[in-house]
Amino acid sequence: MLRTGVIRHTKFGSRSTSTTTSSTRLKTRGRLPVPPLRQTLDRYLTSLEPFLLEDELRGGMSYSSAHALREKWASEFESGIGHILQERLVALDKVSPDNWLDDNFWINKAYLEWRAPLLVNSNWWLAFCDDTLIPKSALSGETNNNRAGTTFWQLRRSAWLIYRMLQFKENVAQEEGTPDTVTPGSWLLENTSKMFNIGRIPEILCDTISEVPNPHSKHARSIHLMIHDWCYSVVVYRSPTSTDPHAPLELLSPGEIETRLRAVVLDVEARLANGEKALPVGVLSADERDRWAHNLSQLLLFSPENRKSHQAMLHSVMGVSLDHTTYSIPPITLPSDVSPTQVRIRSAVQSAIDSHLHSIRGTAQNISNRFFDKPFTLIVDPSTRAGASGEHSPVDALVPSIVAEYGLVQGLGVDAFNHTGSEVGNADGEGWQRLDWVGDEKIWKECNMAYNRAISILNNSDDSVLWYEKYGTEWIKSIGGYKLSPDAFIQMALQLAWYKTRGEFTATYETVLTRMFKRGRTETLRTYSCESRLWVLSMVDPKSTPQERFELLRQAISSHTRRTREAMTGRGFDRHLLGLRLLLRPLSGESAPLLEDELFERSTQWKLSTSGLSAGLLFKGTGFGASYDDGYGINYLAAPNGVKFGIESKFQNPLTSTQIFQDAVVAAMEDMHSLCEIATRDRADRLSHL
Repeated sequence: MLRTGVIRHTKFGSRSTSTTTSSTRLKTRGRLPVPPLRQTLDRYLTSLEPFLLEDELRGGMSYSSAHALREKWASEFESGIGHILQERLVALDKVSPDNWLDDNFWINKAYLEWRAPLLVNSNWWLAFCDDTLIPKSALSGETNNNRAGTTFWQLRRSAWLIYRMLQFKENVAQEEGTPDTVTPGSWLLENTSKMFNIGRIPEILCDTISEVPNPHSKHARSIHLMIHDWCYSVVVYRSPTSTDPHAPLELLSPGEIETRLRAVVLDVEARLANGEKALPVGVLSADERDRWAHNLSQLLLFSPENRKSHQAMLHSVMGVSLDHTTYSIPPITLPSDVSPTQVRIRSAVQSAIDSHLHSIRGTAQNISNRFFDKPFTLIVDPSTRAGASGEHSPVDALVPSIVAEYGLVQGLGVDAFNHTGSEVGNADGEGWQRLDWVGDEKIWKECNMAYNRAISILNNSDDSVLWYEKYGTEWIKSIGGYKLSPDAFIQMALQLAWYKTRGEFTATYETVLTRMFKRGRTETLRTYSCESRLWVLSMVDPKSTPQERFELLRQAISSHTRRTREAMTGRGFDRHLLGLRLLLRPLSGESAPLLEDELFERSTQWKLSTSGLSAGLLFKGTGFGASYDDGYGINYLAAPNGVKFGIESKFQNPLTSTQIFQDAVVAAMEDMHSLCEIATRDRADRLSHL
């Protein structure tokens, strides 16, 4: 199972800060290389060494024999079928417009062929910090003009965030240069354009991504809004005054957007008063992909209105879900198959943070008020808590996180709502329209069953955020002048936490961006290495001295940093091996013992699936689901003075507990702090005697 994420963040400020001047010499973004076959084989064999050492330690084949066997398979592969596969891959690259990986394999193999529900399993989620410019009285979710469960400040904050995020989209689109040139905004330009105006379409066996619509069309100028499970299209760009398809569109003001949101809320209120109930099509999009594909095909055949609604939702610039309830984690009630030791006893502060996080991820109260096929959905509840969730396949979560940060960095400007515009009530009709869905009794039953399956996924999701605030990247980088990488340091903490909770090691995935290449996306960084293994073992060996432990930590961090650079610059090996394996023709009798080795499979079972995002100063937390039921999905936000760990696991698996792992991460960070303090004092003492 493949899991993609993000590890680096470059803040993208106002348009002027990243505009390339005419005197800047532009470089063309290079193509993602096809690495040399021998280089890939050598690096792959090196990655197996810690597994072989552990196998020997636990009574398996001797390290020397097991390694010699893999060396033999690698040599045979290189001179035999591997050579043929390499030639095929090079030939494929030559006829690929951008690169061999993205043009031919990645999005299907990593995402679209995956049949599991997007809910928790694939979609990411971000919980935003509160807007300090909103009155504290609004945070209770109660106002004197409650409409259909929504509140005044909820709608105002929604309009502001919609405006800011779409303003960012327009700013990026106006950047100088093109996606093919190396400028500060080229990579962002290329990827930001992928997260708007599209959606994932469920298909049997393999989904597809919708075509980008004419940007001047009505639905391409609209957001897809959901309230009380009803779907609406709300126009947020003015009608084009030019027939030029490339003419820029004018974004409505925050006040104009707010007016249209309020008009929709009044319509929802009237429908509720009439006893109407929405067909909860949103929950169908949370279901297993083949089942959703079947139900969608039935809906599209049932009524042409359904087809129009679906098209409008796909073409919409982004999704917005306005919840009518503020979710709080309920008192603990244990399912019969869950051990009390797995359940987290939360403080009031932790409960508030996790309640917000769960609300964005999805809860029983709001799961039908989401359309999971959109790459970016803004979510705001009555207390003005806000966040975003999105379908992962078009772009990695770094891109929407940058968009979100731009939306958040400037608090709600009340003056921006003084002007609502006289044309709001009549431009494009009323500026909004219903996107109704109709179905028969069978579809309603399917909705009910999909809801029950979604609740099972949510009930099994042990999701929380750990705010570790003793130290952060600033302290890590200052350790004794050693220039330790904060990312590698945090990865070592996760290795130690895993070992102390499980008594064994596991394959660990960290995502590295390959954005220096045209249409570059990600490469795997295998955190578990010989160096990380030796350091972890030293930390549990009472005979090991602090000096020995610190030197092993430095070596592990150095190895991790070096391999990060290799992956970033197209010298990783996991994507290359994927491409070679996919070009194998087993029906023609082709085989490769190297790729059929049980260790090949075991070394890619990412029980620890990890990624770093940004400093996260504007986020309360973030998360994605574990790739394996007995593992963890971990996203971390490393700031100068702290680290936020978003951790997800499964309640029903007796080997995992998010609470226990959080405690282990804290213990690992504390142990590493003490170790580094000792090393720093020792180094200072040595220098003082020189």
